[in-house]
Amino acid sequence: MIEMPIARGKVRAASLHPVATGAIVEPVVEPRATQTLPRVVAIAAAPRSESDSTNSREAQLRALRERHDRECPHCTTSKSHTQTVFGEGNACADVFFVGEAPGETEDTSGRPFVGRAGQKLDEMILAMGLRREDCYIANVLKSRPLDNRTPLPAEVALCGPYLVEQIMIIRPKVLVSLGGPATKLLLKVDTGITKLRGIWTTWIPPQGSGAEPIPVMPTFHPAYLLRNYTVQTRTEVWSDLKAVIQRIAESKSTTPK
Repeated sequence: MIEMPIARGKVRAASLHPVATGAIVEPVVEPRATQTLPRVVAIAAAPRSESDSTNSREAQLRALRERHDRECPHCTTSKSHTQTVFGEGNACADVFFVGEAPGETEDTSGRPFVGRAGQKLDEMILAMGLRREDCYIANVLKSRPLDNRTPLPAEVALCGPYLVEQIMIIRPKVLVSLGGPATKLLLKVDTGITKLRGIWTTWIPPQGSGAEPIPVMPTFHPAYLLRNYTVQTRTEVWSDLKAVIQRIAESKSTTPK
C-alpha cells in the first residue's frame, strides 16, 4: 500500500504561481532540417456542454492516436521501441497525469505506467479517492527512448505536440506532472523537481487555440517514491495530492463540468 500519511488539520491552500509559460508545442532545440514539426491541429476548445460528450472526446482521441502513429516525425522514425504508448483513461477526466516517456514494461504492454511504478501511481490515485479509470495518463513521448534515457529536447519538439492535443481534447481541471523530466518538458523550465513540487504553476495552451490555461501540480515520480520511501517523501507527495483534491473541489463548486 502507498501508506500516504494523512496530515492533521486543513489541506494546505496553494495559490496559483505561474512559474513558466508556453506549451511544449514550441521546439526547445532546433530539429534536423529534414524533419518537419507537427502542427497542433485546432480542436474543440469551447466550454464543456451536453453536446461535448464522452463519446465525442473518445473519438477525437482515437483519431489523434491514429494520426500520431501514422505521422509523428519522432515515433515513426525511432528504432528503440516495439510499439507506441499513446495514453489511456477517462476522456473527460478531471485529473491528467503526465510522465516523461514509456519504459521497457510500458513498451511491452502498450500501456502507460504499469509495473511497480504504475502500481504505486494506482495507489496514489486511490489515496485521492479516485480510480485509475477516472483519470487520464500519458507521457510526453509516446515511444520508449533508447536505454530508457531522458527524452532529448529535439524528440520533445517532434512528439510533444501530440500531448498538447491530448490535453486540449480532455481539458482536465488539473495536470499533475510526475517527476523532474516531465515537469521540465511540460513547463519548459530548468528548475529541479525538489524546488517545483508542491507549487502550483500553469500550463499555457498554444496561442490562438482558444483553450484555457490549466493548473499544474508537479510532484515526485512514483519510481522516485519507491526508491526513497521515507516519511518525508510520502508526506510531501500526499501534500501535493491533497492540494489537487482541493483544487478540483473548488473548481467543481464554481464551474460546471
